[in-house]
Amino acid sequence: RYSLFYNHLKNIEESEGGLDKFTKSYKTFGVNQLADGGIYCKEWAPGAEAVFLAGDFNGWNPFSHPYKKLEYGKWELFIPPQDGHSPVPHGSKLKVVIRAQNGALLYRISPWARYVVRDEDKVNYDWVHWNPPQSYIHKNPSPKRLKSLRIYESHVGIASPEGKVASYKNFTYNVLPRIKDLGYNCVQLMAIMEHAYYASFGYQITSFFAASSRYGTPDDLKEMIDVAHSMGITVLLDVVHSHASKNSEDGLNQFDGTDSCFFHSGYRGNHQLWDSRLFDYANWEVLRFLLSNLRMWIEDYRFDGFRFDGVTSMLYHHHGIGTGFSGDYNEYFGLHVDEDALCYLMLANHMINTLHPECITIAEDVSGMPALCRPVAEGGGGFDYRLAMAIPDKWIQIIKELKDEDWNMGNIVHTLTNRRHEEKYIAYAESHDQALVGDKTLAFRLMDAEMYTNMSVLMPLTPVIDRGIQLHKMIRLITHALGGESYLNFMGNEFGHPEWLDFPRIGNNESYHYARRQFNLTEDDLLRYKFLNAFDRDMNKLEERFGWLASPQAYVSEKHESNKVIAFERAGLIFIFNFHPYQSYVDYRVGNWHSSLTVAFKYKILLDSDAGEYGGHQRLDHNTEYFSEEYPHNYRPNSIMV
Repeated sequence: RYSLFYNHLKNIEESEGGLDKFTKSYKTFGVNQLADGGIYCKEWAPGAEAVFLAGDFNGWNPFSHPYKKLEYGKWELFIPPQDGHSPVPHGSKLKVVIRAQNGALLYRISPWARYVVRDEDKVNYDWVHWNPPQSYIHKNPSPKRLKSLRIYESHVGIASPEGKVASYKNFTYNVLPRIKDLGYNCVQLMAIMEHAYYASFGYQITSFFAASSRYGTPDDLKEMIDVAHSMGITVLLDVVHSHASKNSEDGLNQFDGTDSCFFHSGYRGNHQLWDSRLFDYANWEVLRFLLSNLRMWIEDYRFDGFRFDGVTSMLYHHHGIGTGFSGDYNEYFGLHVDEDALCYLMLANHMINTLHPECITIAEDVSGMPALCRPVAEGGGGFDYRLAMAIPDKWIQIIKELKDEDWNMGNIVHTLTNRRHEEKYIAYAESHDQALVGDKTLAFRLMDAEMYTNMSVLMPLTPVIDRGIQLHKMIRLITHALGGESYLNFMGNEFGHPEWLDFPRIGNNESYHYARRQFNLTEDDLLRYKFLNAFDRDMNKLEERFGWLASPQAYVSEKHESNKVIAFERAGLIFIFNFHPYQSYVDYRVGNWHSSLTVAFKYKILLDSDAGEYGGHQRLDHNTEYFSEEYPHNYRPNSIMV
């Protein structure tokens, strides 16, 4: 794999003048404004017989501005300035006109288009030339690379209690301060790359270089990222390079009239479950397109890194469909692995690490491909983190299938600690996947219909709501502290957002009722959502203070099945969880370790899920001091009584 990567890198150096020049192609392809006022256009359309540019600027004459054919399927066009001004004004609509091999004229949006919009009375998007007289100027530097990542997974369009598509401006001034207050230091943005179908959750990309216009302008997004940086918040883009929308009128599909432009032709170029097109990662121009795409998002918008979606689909020719992964190495090495896709990921991470070493990359891989998060120089994939995707599945299985007294402490600990020690994992109890219609969030699984009637503090605390609130806090804390080297939460889930997430579509009469986040629920003092919100905030603030995510893996000293107790140490803290449904304990001995045997270590409670401000029963005295003594317990040299 490293040999394949190295050969690609060597070819880029020899034929393209280096990785830097190769990945700057976003500045030359598409339609670009020159310093003298002229316009330079460049496209890759190997299957085209001829290429033209048409638009408002030439009265939509499809033949007045022909491109010149270059080598390797490339085409270019230069339009001189008119009286020192651009011949293509800012805001004018454009189309690339392709004469296909069968003689048909195809009106296409450039794959490199920076801004596309859809009029309310139209189905398809239009390409709009974006060249404002004064572009947004970033004022704040990007935050330094974080040691502990606390990620707030977000979707701009649903980030409002109102039933509408929310805006970049709304997120900037209403949501970012909330994220900062909650103690998250990183926001991961979904559905930013332009997608024609809103209900695809941003995973059916039509324009890879365009920020979605349904939320505002490119400058609005740049301002949003700049304001996040001013708060010390790192901003990651959920990038989709695993597949593309099948749209041809306003997407990449059949751009030059063939089914092999950008994608594999025939069966291999189609994803049978996602109904989308699959990139040909062995193609030189596809590599140029995708690598330049990453660089554009970093350099133009100042994104601080990426979460790569659908990595499992990329890594294997079977795309993970109907395949289980047990961890056997035969599952990761063989002819079923798409080495071209893996090589692309290595190139992408190498480029990012070389040109922008402060950036972070995350792999969404369910298969557990070994070394995916090891350096490329070691033959690894080069990612910084991978998602611990088994953890949310485990919590769902436990809550769905087991009675409280049947919870297996060893199984919980195994799931939370079962990871490759030299690769960093992002732990999460739930993400956007669990919030979607057809699934249930943890809060909804725990409390279900009673969330509609019994979340008011004026109502008696029912056993269902009591159990749900307590387990919601405990599940999130143990996942945060034991499950990985980073933590992720999907917006709204921190306070147990009720119901599910469903975008407007024909099946729900185009309703926005479930395509929103009711942040106002946490601001109502009469509702119990405030307890979960406060616990999540203080949990993050405690991690910020002690840095357990950046610390070595925890030492688990106890996983007691009959007592339902889990105890572990990490970052100098002792975490103790009592999952027993009805049994409390006094004078409970917990093993611990400290370096000095001559000084008695004193412990105090820092975070207590039973505290009144978190909706607990206040059964613990926070003034109590706990002293460690030289009394071995559970293979630890010292212990405390709690």
